Amino acid sequence: MADKDAYVNDGGHKVQVSPASASIEDDLKLIRDAARSLPPEAVKDLLSNGVCGRCIFWLFSIHRHILHCPSISSSVLSAILRESAETEGDVADHPNNLNSVEEFEEVEVCKNCLGIMQFVYRDAKEMLAKKASAIDFATTIADVVKLECHQIENFSLELSLPSIIVDNEEAIWLYMKKTYESKPWYHEKFPSRSITIKEFLRLSLTHPLEILLDVKSNPSSFHIRLTYKLSDASQNGQLISKGNECNKRRKIDDNDDLKKHANVHKVEEHEERKNSSNELGDHKLGCLTFSLEKVSRCCSLIIQCYRNSIYIGGRYLKYSRKVSQTRWIIDDERMGEASVEELVGGTILPICQGDSYKFHAAGREDIDVRMLGTGRPFLVEIQNARQVLSEALIKDIETKINSTETKYVRVKNLKESGSQGWALMHEGEAEKQKQYVAVVWISRPLDDNDVETVTSLKDMKTLQKTPVRVLHRRSSLVREKIIHWMNIERIAGSSQYFLLHLCSQAGTYIKEFVHGDLGRTHPSIGSILGCRAEILQLDVTDVKMDSFQI
Repeated sequence: MADKDAYVNDGGHKVQVSPASASIEDDLKLIRDAARSLPPEAVKDLLSNGVCGRCIFWLFSIHRHILHCPSISSSVLSAILRESAETEGDVADHPNNLNSVEEFEEVEVCKNCLGIMQFVYRDAKEMLAKKASAIDFATTIADVVKLECHQIENFSLELSLPSIIVDNEEAIWLYMKKTYESKPWYHEKFPSRSITIKEFLRLSLTHPLEILLDVKSNPSSFHIRLTYKLSDASQNGQLISKGNECNKRRKIDDNDDLKKHANVHKVEEHEERKNSSNELGDHKLGCLTFSLEKVSRCCSLIIQCYRNSIYIGGRYLKYSRKVSQTRWIIDDERMGEASVEELVGGTILPICQGDSYKFHAAGREDIDVRMLGTGRPFLVEIQNARQVLSEALIKDIETKINSTETKYVRVKNLKESGSQGWALMHEGEAEKQKQYVAVVWISRPLDDNDVETVTSLKDMKTLQKTPVRVLHRRSSLVREKIIHWMNIERIAGSSQYFLLHLCSQAGTYIKEFVHGDLGRTHPSIGSILGCRAEILQLDVTDVKMDSFQI
């Protein structure tokens, strides 16, 4: 990229920067022309307060030169001030002015931006890093993104800066207005308000990143996040006031003192905020000075890139009575041979190249219950996927899951779903209906009256206490459920075995509805037929959810 032309935005215009051809002399000419337009007294004042060259240009809304040039330094500005002083004869009349100009060497860490505008930071290993320009800094960020191997269609740039940056910005504006508002150049050269440092940083990095990554910056599910942090020991930059009559920000480190002076501290903070928000003409601002304590070190920077979770939904069918829905471990021992969660999610994750996954389903069946028919709705949430989903990729996922040798689980109708699919699935759980088929044994021969009795029952209410088999993990409650309809299918050659087909409200305990659970479910098939009833096998044949369509 070093030999290619790059571009930056300057006030909405696309400006070309050619690192290979741009010379230091060109940079210096741009800086000199801009610096000569600035009031020397203000520049000198800001430099003496430890403000970096880029921040000075930022204050006067000269953004183009900040974006272009790597050569903006306090020493360069000092040289320009010296030239200006010599030209105007200030050196002869006031020799001390020249000496003061010569003292303005490069600020290691700007007391206003804490190195952010200087592109100085501490990396993840706490090593000091410094980039010459926004383009160099954007190259570092792009390298991090490329290292993560994300497929990118567009990106969103997110920035997080320490709150002290906002305080420093406000301090400079208050000081400049209070000190120089009466000067002839103030209203002509000094803007009413510049963009914030955060906005400037976004402006300076967005277009170089677009060029380097070859995609546009738009509202996107893919995020590049820059998080600047300052250690507690370094957060000494404070707006301070001179004179006994001025409010001073109180700093209490000891816990006992903090408790002792809590009320006083709150009152002082309240008064300080109140004073800061007053109009600048208020007499209380007369004691305000722009004097920030030394910053011991620059900000630490964490560069991250991530994609919002993607959701792949469909319906799954489970053909084995030895497969649980989710991974099931008891006392470090695995229950069952596998799980739907692992067979489906574990296949999708490496294909999408995500960090992790979560499996969501519309209810669950017991490990010994098969899921047949139309299947059960599910969603797999893939976190920070590197691959962008496409119809072809989803088709490949479905094929791979369905071609496994075990043939325990199959999926159908796989589609990409937004995050709203998860909410819709769980909203529909309470209203969904489920159909079952059960192999039932009763203690006497089945007759025609039994078939007619069971078949005639429609929308029958049944009261179910929490089953004995789940009392150890669920609260003891009484639940009212609806059995919408039932049919009995005889099994040839057997008078005491039959297939029970039924449709019930979601959450009905079907096993207990058949055998009664020692009277804890009533009515039950056993109580309806007036005999002992046992369930031998159970399968789910349909899960109806109108609110969730896959």
